[in-house]
Amino acid sequence: MTQTETPLALTQKVSLSSQVLMQDLGGESVFLNCASEEYFGLDAIGTRMLAVLQASNSIAAAAQLLLDEYDVEADRLEQDLLAFVQSLLAHGLVEITQS
Repeated sequence: MTQTETPLALTQKVSLSSQVLMQDLGGESVFLNCASEEYFGLDAIGTRMLAVLQASNSIAAAAQLLLDEYDVEADRLEQDLLAFVQSLLAHGLVEITQS
């Protein structure tokens, strides 16, 4: 089973992959995956979500912080956040560890 197929848990921590270069462009982000030589971009909300994920000890802690910032139901935010992390994983942009 690959990392992108591994089920995510809210107790896990997200960090930027060591193979990725990131540049903030006025609230939006551009990434270069050096391993695949592919570029990716995130809008302002995606950039904020990733920043909170990286600063938090777990996906659950990030979700709680984002709940204070956005008007969204907790279950919906958790589902969206897990899908977001899964997408980042699929492109090799982040790594997951146990917190």
